[in-house]
Amino acid sequence: FFFFFCFCSAKLVIRWVDITQLEKNATLLFPDMIKVSTRSSEHFFSVFLNISETFKLMEQLANIAMRQLLDNEGFEQDRSLPKLKKKSPKKVSALKRDLDARAKSERYRALFRLPKDEKLDGHTDCTLWTPFNKMHILGQMFVSTNYICFTSKEENLCSLIIPLREVTIVEKADSSSVLPSPLSISTKNRMTFLFANLKDRDFLVQRISDFLQQTTSKIYLERNISGSYISSDDSESEGERQFNLNDNGIPTATQALMTMYRRRSPEEFNPKLAKEFLKEQAWKIHFAEYGQGVCMYRTEKTRDLVLKGIPESMRGELWLLFSGAINEMATHPGYYEDLVEKSMGKYNLATEEIERDLHRSLPEHPAFQNEMGIAALRRVLTAYAFRNPNIGYCQAMNIVTSVLLLYAKEEEAFWLLVALCERMLPDYYNTRVVGALVDQGVFEELARDYVPQLYDCMQDLGVISTISLSWFLTLFLSVMPFESAVVVVDCFFCEGIKVIFQLALAVLDANVDKLLNCKDDGEAMTVLGRYLDSVTNKDSTLPPIPHLHSLLSDDVEPYPEVDIFRLIRSSYEKFGSIRADLIEQMRFKQRLKVIQTLEDTTKRNVVRTIVTETSFTIDELEELYALFKAEHLTSCYWGGNSNATDRHDPSLPYLEQYRIDFEQFKGMFALLFPWACGTHSDVLAARLFRLLDENGDLLINFREFVSGLSAACHGDLTEKLKLLYKMHVLPDMDFQSLKAPRQLSVAYVTNRLFIYVSCLFSWGKKSSQENRNYLRMWSQENKSKAKNAKDLPKLNQGQFIELCKTMYNMFSEDPNEQDLYHATAAVTSLLLEIGEVVLSAGSHDEEKLHCEDIGEDTVLVRSNHTTSLRRSTSIDRDWAITFEQFLASLLTEPALVRYFDKPVSMMARITNAKNIRM
Repeated sequence: FFFFFCFCSAKLVIRWVDITQLEKNATLLFPDMIKVSTRSSEHFFSVFLNISETFKLMEQLANIAMRQLLDNEGFEQDRSLPKLKKKSPKKVSALKRDLDARAKSERYRALFRLPKDEKLDGHTDCTLWTPFNKMHILGQMFVSTNYICFTSKEENLCSLIIPLREVTIVEKADSSSVLPSPLSISTKNRMTFLFANLKDRDFLVQRISDFLQQTTSKIYLERNISGSYISSDDSESEGERQFNLNDNGIPTATQALMTMYRRRSPEEFNPKLAKEFLKEQAWKIHFAEYGQGVCMYRTEKTRDLVLKGIPESMRGELWLLFSGAINEMATHPGYYEDLVEKSMGKYNLATEEIERDLHRSLPEHPAFQNEMGIAALRRVLTAYAFRNPNIGYCQAMNIVTSVLLLYAKEEEAFWLLVALCERMLPDYYNTRVVGALVDQGVFEELARDYVPQLYDCMQDLGVISTISLSWFLTLFLSVMPFESAVVVVDCFFCEGIKVIFQLALAVLDANVDKLLNCKDDGEAMTVLGRYLDSVTNKDSTLPPIPHLHSLLSDDVEPYPEVDIFRLIRSSYEKFGSIRADLIEQMRFKQRLKVIQTLEDTTKRNVVRTIVTETSFTIDELEELYALFKAEHLTSCYWGGNSNATDRHDPSLPYLEQYRIDFEQFKGMFALLFPWACGTHSDVLAARLFRLLDENGDLLINFREFVSGLSAACHGDLTEKLKLLYKMHVLPDMDFQSLKAPRQLSVAYVTNRLFIYVSCLFSWGKKSSQENRNYLRMWSQENKSKAKNAKDLPKLNQGQFIELCKTMYNMFSEDPNEQDLYHATAAVTSLLLEIGEVVLSAGSHDEEKLHCEDIGEDTVLVRSNHTTSLRRSTSIDRDWAITFEQFLASLLTEPALVRYFDKPVSMMARITNAKNIRM
């Protein structure tokens, strides 16, 4: 925000990643107002030309920022936005246009369950001829790179998905007064779809033809690359073998586990089997009337059949269809087998967790009581962990995947898991279960609106946060009897997350009276647990499988049975008004809150861990962490020497998740470190960066950064000088690899240093008594550190020259600059003499200057023969000094002692850094 009036101006900058709440409010004074909340302040903006468009744009940008905090994909999304340039106001419309197009594509993919990379090309109003009721239905046609989709204006009346890979003919039919501008599309399964009332039919046909040509080329290429996966021996039916061995010899189950372990009742025919048979017949009739496969007409009748329960023999097929997983599987032939092959024999944290949970996945089901089912589960989970390292493996994935394997073939189960984790339950199964926490917040809002009499009680008991995670993460599979929970999964694949919200609200509504009488959370959890245990599926043809809740229950009196179909029907009747777009709006609001809360928790954990290792206060560490993370995020957006994935790994411990490279560190060094000044600052930053980068990966984490900053700012005199010494004792540096400024030649530095020392050598002599006092004080306080000091390697002549150069450049902006220059010259000349004496004596160990040997009557003598210093421009490899000699020499100069001993105001530097960065 910028304000300018009568030569007065005001500026406010708020980073998107700092926003915790974004609301559009209306008050009596300001009917149109946007409230922006951060951790430390609230801001109210009003008097907009178009508040709705502005708020929508703000929501989109804030959402991208939250994605950046959550994972590295957000940076890839952000880079696709048009960059705003100065003096180019027209670019703003391009930004808005791009964000709107992205939002439309997201809604399009969510509506039709399409792959994540599908982008909407355009949409138009039209009518669709529906042969099942012989009507022209008004709706919209959507066209993208790989799909043609249709949805009716009237909700749930009819929808259609036509993959271009299935299309054989697209042709313009003859127009008439009854059927203006018709378009006919035929598919491989001999279905023909007739659209009409198209405004720009010729352009539309041309676009579809272009996309169709690209699709045909891709299919041809895929067949050439992976023809071995597409062609199969038709003479051998799938039912005759349980495993498929591909060309690489990788075993994958080609049957759903339920077909191998189906436990039928002893009777050949009973009422349950009869009802199951009638369900199968109903679906076959539906397929005959509405079509079968991905191109079928999806109507309200389709949903009604799902709510009555999908037959066991058709579950896998219909789950694939409704979830959209069938599209990804069809366009990636051989992908799963390749993943299985690559992941076999590989071990990491994800595979360890998978192995630990394999035998906890539906252990009561016979399919997972032997190695065949366990091996299939292992392959699917491991393959997905290698496909998506950002998620890897999360608890609850094993339970969901085991159910998928019961009803779908192994490869199908893999693609169903992909659809679940990446599209239908976004961010649910990452390391911090962000998606589940977001939906937990959404559920709390829905509970407040739909069961208000219960909301306050549940909040006081803290039950909502407890129940929602287990219910949502496993789609009720872990809290309901198996045969009932799979009906919930049926509805979920058909209708999406709204089913889970509706069902959760129905469970609360059915137990209002009991919950209101509960005195604590344990009692409330018992009430809900007993209720869910009693949910039965009387239509199931399988013998009941013991459920964990019921096994652990010690209740004497059984709870009245609750029919799952009646419960689902009740949830639609009472809470069916919940819409998917409303859920998405609520998710955005909760996502801001959840991610910022997690970031605050992470910051507290980091500070609590590191506070005992440094001299910084808790407040200083929190501010430093915020600055460090901001620098990381800024560089991820604007680019750098390394990509965002290298610098941010959510699987690492908190202290190591954010890492910065040298370019980022250089900026932080200039803002925060007390020794950063003059032209030598970048070289010094490069030396310190290399010292802190212990593993040599050219990245440093927050702990390493703070350790260096703490020593430079709050260390005692010895620690500061030791840090300075260690920065120069490193082997020769490759500054080019760090992109540091080019170094001057050794000959040039040596010559200039000799001249400077010689000129300043005769400057004012210090009192020998004063020098002895400083040395004696240091000797008494640092005897315990002497051993560590002796362990440091010696400084050779080239390194010593670099150290001297650093010290000369360090004081360029100090008020006592001249005194410090003269003191440095005196120390340099003394150390040069010490090095020459040691070198001429032929020993590096016997001629040391030991401070502990200095007594009351000791007199420090400096040679007056400056000509004894060799004027050679080459480096003498045998010349060396120790840290003790460096420290003892520096302690003879009070100006230098005062400079390195002076306190550093860290908060002032942090405040200045924040102001500069903003």
